[in-house]
Amino acid sequence: MTAIQINSVEKSYKGFKALKGVSMNIEEGEFFGLLGPNGAGKTTLISTVAGLIRPDAGSIRIHGHDVVTDFREARKRLGVVPQELVFDPFFTVRETLRLQSGYFGIRNNDAWIDEVMHNLDLTNKADVNMRALSGGMKRRVLVAQALVHKPPVIVLDEPTAGVDVELRQTLWKFISRLNRAGHTVVLTTHYLEEAQAMCQRVAMLKLGEVVALDTMSALLRRVSGSQLVVHLRSGELPEGLRPLVSHDEHDQNNGSGNRYTLRVNDVNEVEAILASLRAGGAVIDEMQLEQADLEDIFLQIVGSSGQDAQPGGPQ
Repeated sequence: MTAIQINSVEKSYKGFKALKGVSMNIEEGEFFGLLGPNGAGKTTLISTVAGLIRPDAGSIRIHGHDVVTDFREARKRLGVVPQELVFDPFFTVRETLRLQSGYFGIRNNDAWIDEVMHNLDLTNKADVNMRALSGGMKRRVLVAQALVHKPPVIVLDEPTAGVDVELRQTLWKFISRLNRAGHTVVLTTHYLEEAQAMCQRVAMLKLGEVVALDTMSALLRRVSGSQLVVHLRSGELPEGLRPLVSHDEHDQNNGSGNRYTLRVNDVNEVEAILASLRAGGAVIDEMQLEQADLEDIFLQIVGSSGQDAQPGGPQ
C-alpha cells in the first residue's frame, strides 16, 4: 500500500512558487528522506501533507485519504514532529500528552504514554511543567506528541536540529524500532549523514521541484565511487581539472594554498591528475582518496544555488 501519495502539488505565496508540480509516492513501511537546501520547499510540502496549508493544485493522500476532502481520517494516520518548539506552558509533560491524545478521541492510554516517555527518556520529567524543560527536553515532548495516537505514518521535520548527541541516539533508536514494526517514516534533515544511515529512498528538492528521487544505493552510484582531496601548498589547479571539482576551499589558516575535492571515476585516474598538477607547477601539501557519500551527491545534484527562504510563506 502507498502510505503517502503526492500528485502534482503546487503552492505559491504572493507570486513566489514554493512548489512546482511535486509528485512522489512513499510506500508503507519505508524510511524516506526529503532533502534540499533552504528555500527548496521541504517545509511547505510537509505542511501540505499535514493539512496545515492547502495546495493551489494537485492532491495528497495518506493511506488513501485525501488531506483536504477527508482531513479527519488522513490526520489520524499521520504524526508530525515540527521544526519549531511549540508548547503549552500551563501543563506538565504527562498532561500535554494526554491532551494531545484527546485531540484524536483517545482516552485511558497511559500505558502507551508511559512507553513513549520511557523510550524518549522523559519518564523522570513526566510531572514537570513544560516551561521548566530545556530545549532538548521540549523537542523530546514534540516527538512524543506526534506518537501518542500510534500513527502509521511519522513525519520528522528536522527533529535533531540543535539537540545533543544523546537525544539523537535515543530518538533514532526509538524511530528505527517503530520503522521495523511497520511504521512509515519521512525525514527532513540537514544532517546528511543521518539521512544516509537511516533512509532507504531519498527525494531531493530544489526551488520547489524534485530533482532526484531514488534509492540510496542508486543515488550513491550516480557519483563517482571515489574523490581525491588535494591540498596545494602553492600553485593553482590547472584548467583541465576544473570540471572535476566538486568542492574547493581557500586555506584560511595560513593565508596560502587551496583545498580541492575532485571527482574520480576510477582510481587509475589519480596518476593522471597528479601528473597534471605537477606539470602546472602546483606543489601538493597533502592528499587523500575518499569514498563518495550522500553529501557529494547533494552537492552535485542540488548544488549551492538553492536560495534562502523567500518572504511571504514557509519553505
